[in-house]
Amino acid sequence: MADFSRPPGTMDVLPEKSGVWQWVEAKAREVFDLYHYREMRTPIFEHTEIFERGVGDTTDIVQKEMYTFTDRGGRSLTLRPEGTAGVVRAFVEGKLYGGTLPGKYYYLGPMFRYEKKQAGRYRQFNQYGIEVIGSDDPRADAEVIELADHFLKELGIRHYRLELNSVGCPTCRSDHKKLLLEHLTPIKNELCTDCQSRFEKNPLRILDCKIDGHHPQVLTAPKITDHLCEDCSTHFDAVKGHLNALGVAYVITPTMVRGLDYYTRTAFEFIGTELGAQSTIIGGGRYNGLISMLGGPDLPGVGFAGGLERLLLTVDEAREQELAADRLDAFVIAMGDAAMDFSVKVLQLLRKNGIRADMDYAGRAFKAQLKLADRYHAKVALIIGDDEVEKQSVTLRDTTSKEQQLVSIEELITALQK
Repeated sequence: MADFSRPPGTMDVLPEKSGVWQWVEAKAREVFDLYHYREMRTPIFEHTEIFERGVGDTTDIVQKEMYTFTDRGGRSLTLRPEGTAGVVRAFVEGKLYGGTLPGKYYYLGPMFRYEKKQAGRYRQFNQYGIEVIGSDDPRADAEVIELADHFLKELGIRHYRLELNSVGCPTCRSDHKKLLLEHLTPIKNELCTDCQSRFEKNPLRILDCKIDGHHPQVLTAPKITDHLCEDCSTHFDAVKGHLNALGVAYVITPTMVRGLDYYTRTAFEFIGTELGAQSTIIGGGRYNGLISMLGGPDLPGVGFAGGLERLLLTVDEAREQELAADRLDAFVIAMGDAAMDFSVKVLQLLRKNGIRADMDYAGRAFKAQLKLADRYHAKVALIIGDDEVEKQSVTLRDTTSKEQQLVSIEELITALQK
């Protein structure tokens, strides 16, 4: 039997919900543009190796969650599970490293991960993000974080905290890894299957495991922030100093490492304090080795990403209801066939002058059309009958005061603008 329902883990954004989506997306573009970030649009699918190498083969994304398929040419392709790897691939392939650096980019679009559906988490989800490629300056890290803070405040979101950490570089992580393995080896067999599989290759991920993260031995594990090399320590201190100067509050969370292998040095998460298990609103950090890993020059990078669905859980309900309202500037009420034909021309005139307008095409009675004008919150109703057609005019009715006046078609736009 055919199944005509939407696939599990997906959602329909119906018209009464699309208003708040458009508002959040417009705010994102407005803030990103304010900080001089330019849009990057990449394919929805990439060669699988882009994500295996860029995201990391020890991550849950690569091991469990990617939608991978073989196309008719025998190529392994994957629906993008995140945005950074594709943006970096486009940066390298487009030779943007030959232009003015750093390059500052943003993206908005659908991503795909096969994971358990939870509040704000879907298998097809929409993600926004920014990337700064070509600067190792800690001020760039601070700008990225302050931008995220600014964006959340622009949306009216107040109940969140910023968690900050440094995950070091390959040099200091190597020393920390030895200490970590020595500390965790006695409990290796007690760890979950995922942590056992990543034990040798990426033990740092064990520290923020949802299952093993609260194990007493894990809680007392050596902290990466206590074993940073001099360069990473200096960089982290500078990031904190710049955030302090910008007035961005944060808490240091040594166990926070993020879920992607490409992060180096700065890592951060904005946590929604009124959300449930899926509480991370925005997450990001620095990825200094990713550009060279994907075939480009050895350039540093830093950025963040967030899911729109989860962000929408934090938007004020009153604001959402306001944006859901179906509003018109004008509603045309026609009585009779001649009036209907004339009304079509009036509608065209209104729309060409930037006036949001509509009319009834279902043949409703006059009172029913007035009720429709109220339902659409129209500021004015334009009433057209045989007399108005003959005089090439409309009766302009203020839907609030109920006052009416006859206006010629030549004076209509001026009257509406007043």
